[in-house]
Amino acid sequence: MDFTKPSQLGVIPTYRVMSPEGVLEDPSRPPVGVTDEQVLEWYRNMLTGALASKVSAGEEAVTVGSAAALGRDDVITCQYRETGVFQQRGFTLKDFMSQLMSNRNDPGRGRNMPVHYSGKNKVGAHAIASTLGTQIPHATGAAYALKMEALENPTDPPKVAAAYFGEGAASEGDFHGALNVAATRGCPVLFLCRNNGYAISTPASEQYRGDGIASRGVGYGIETLRVDGTDIFAVYEATREARRKALEDGGRPILLEFMSYRVHHHSTSDDSLAYRTRSEVEAWKGQAYPIARLRKWMENNKLWDDTLEQTTRKEIRSAVLKELVEAEKEKRPALKHVFTDVYAEITEEAEQQREELRRLLRRYPDEYDWHEYDGGIEGL
Repeated sequence: MDFTKPSQLGVIPTYRVMSPEGVLEDPSRPPVGVTDEQVLEWYRNMLTGALASKVSAGEEAVTVGSAAALGRDDVITCQYRETGVFQQRGFTLKDFMSQLMSNRNDPGRGRNMPVHYSGKNKVGAHAIASTLGTQIPHATGAAYALKMEALENPTDPPKVAAAYFGEGAASEGDFHGALNVAATRGCPVLFLCRNNGYAISTPASEQYRGDGIASRGVGYGIETLRVDGTDIFAVYEATREARRKALEDGGRPILLEFMSYRVHHHSTSDDSLAYRTRSEVEAWKGQAYPIARLRKWMENNKLWDDTLEQTTRKEIRSAVLKELVEAEKEKRPALKHVFTDVYAEITEEAEQQREELRRLLRRYPDEYDWHEYDGGIEGL
């Protein structure tokens, strides 16, 4: 009778391509499938995300690098630290600011909280929700649908679903159910976990006793890889290979655990220094900050210098402020969107409610701010 002891299994290794000093681990093997032009684009997108919002500080390589490896038509579900995914896949500063200001250009019609972007038609990412873990089974369901579509249309380009989530969300039941269904049904889905060290105020050391999130994938019979999430080359290569593997043999799930660190507070209302030390944060900034890491590689390869850094930062800051000011001036979404996007067609009850709202606005026009909405009363 031989019990399996976790301590005897060893720790799952971490895949890495580049050192914190921006030097390739294997100088004879450059990053797979990466051009200098791509690197410059990635760096600018990482920098834009960092200057526009600090909510994803320390995780820019995870989002930008993985998004760069996904297919244009892949189905993506996110949590709320995936600004880089939207940025890399074509969201503009105008798109971001329109959502933050809930104006008429917001694809979500002003219905969601700030930073909860919606870009299904533009970037293939469904609307972000605050509730932890709900997007994980959504991705499994989408992947199963993609698998069925592939059987019906075998000549169409293959697609996968990809779910982004943090290690805290992996404590939700949705995570376990999604992995088990994906494994048993052979769904072509990528589970992309950002292990940034903290679930709100709870450190990873208090969230689980096992070997991170990667060991859970193995437990469900899913091929798994742990990746250095501060190394954008490793993130890109791992996601690219994971996507390829997910489409093999009719489809299968793959789990990637990206090891990173949440440099900023959990949110604007959070003071992370109440549960961690400043020295811990500063040490991570100096040792493995993904933007600094890629910049060192670019400088080592004569692609970047201080002048370009200062000029680019200045350009991005100006563009962010310009789009923010413009977004504030825009009107809010048309009033009709209070009733749209619930059903394919507005129900009889909803139509009656809309007529009643029209009547009230016309009878008491001075009591409402209808003029701030696109089209005013006529926009209803």
